[in-house]
Amino acid sequence: MSKQENFTAERVSRLRCKKDKQQSIFWDGKTPGLGLRLTAAGAKSYIFETRLHGKTIRSTIGDVRTWTIGKAQTEATRLKTLTDQGIDPRQQRREQAAAAETARKAEQQKDLTVGEAWTAYIEARTPKWGEIHLRNHQNMTKAGGEKRTRGRRKGEPDTVQPGPLHSLMALRLSDLDAQAVKDWLEPLAARTPTQAAQTFRALRAFIAWCADRPAYSGLVHSDSCNRRLAREVLPKTKSKTDCLQREQLPGWFKEVRKIGNPVIATYLQALLLTGARREEMAGLRWQDVDFQWKSITIRDKVDGERTIPLTPYLASLLAALPRRNEWTFSSPMAASGRLQEPRINHNKAVTAAGLPPLTLHGLRRSFSTLTEWVECPAGVVAQIMGHKPSATAEKHYKVRPLDLLRMWHDKIEAWILEQAGIEFKPEQSGLRVVA
Repeated sequence: MSKQENFTAERVSRLRCKKDKQQSIFWDGKTPGLGLRLTAAGAKSYIFETRLHGKTIRSTIGDVRTWTIGKAQTEATRLKTLTDQGIDPRQQRREQAAAAETARKAEQQKDLTVGEAWTAYIEARTPKWGEIHLRNHQNMTKAGGEKRTRGRRKGEPDTVQPGPLHSLMALRLSDLDAQAVKDWLEPLAARTPTQAAQTFRALRAFIAWCADRPAYSGLVHSDSCNRRLAREVLPKTKSKTDCLQREQLPGWFKEVRKIGNPVIATYLQALLLTGARREEMAGLRWQDVDFQWKSITIRDKVDGERTIPLTPYLASLLAALPRRNEWTFSSPMAASGRLQEPRINHNKAVTAAGLPPLTLHGLRRSFSTLTEWVECPAGVVAQIMGHKPSATAEKHYKVRPLDLLRMWHDKIEAWILEQAGIEFKPEQSGLRVVA
């Protein structure tokens, strides 16, 4: 159209795109800026065009099948009013769409559950965690109900119980406030105080992680795991002091070596002679034991792994173990194929020796304490046990080779065996124990 004509239903229906054009635009004579765009494919839509800040701007109003002429004229008038005020309707539309999307996401986030956020937390932290730490966090949220695959203790049910955090997983993240945490923590602390303390710390770390993430920061209550709640509900932590004294070594070794299962007997002695954590030693594979170069590679929860000396007496014990599978401390009865629960036999041995209660971690504590009798440097002990260096010199300037560790570790083992009354004589043709 060389001139503008008022749009009517009849005109709009009969207008067609010019044959030599991909699209044609016709303008309404009544409403400034309102046009009808037609394409060669037959599409028809209302548009608005005007000048703003010296530039021509154009925006689509909508298809003629959904917009009547009257509605299109009203919309064009509204857009013209905006441009007369210096407002770009395209930018306004983008801002409104962004605001609507933000509101939609905010509405969706209101229904975000603790379980969904926990899954994202586990995925984000998995590369930074060790295998045991990751498994512990996964077990905290298990639904339970599966039949136990190994022997149960007295009073335990036949099925696996839900993880301590499982009841919180269905809760909305925005509802996980201090009161909700208190209602969850109090019965757990009354039933299993140690587990409650460990789980509370894990939950507090999760809340702190959420508070640092834009996707969750607006939902999470950062004070839901506050210290006051911990003081009121959780039992006071006491430093454990269970530890073998020098004069208790003969009785302990005598009863442990009498255990009928050689795998368990060797495992318990290995904990005392290396100061390793219980799961580190239980997860030892044959490929981690080097009899030729006398070393053991331990999967470390701090640095990933560490290599320590394989002392002569311990080497003789390990060499005598059956090689049923990949695990050094194997168990044909366990689903995993490795030793799972040595505490029962250890507790019986401790009782038979007339000793006070002693945990498996107490054996690690015993190793650290007994090394002082041979005046072993603290840094050597820390490196063998897998403790983080505590001093600047240890962190940055001292890197002890395996041979230096072996010199001290052999001394520690020899002294412990001497105090236990065990005569040990390594032989070139092999290793044997002389009782």
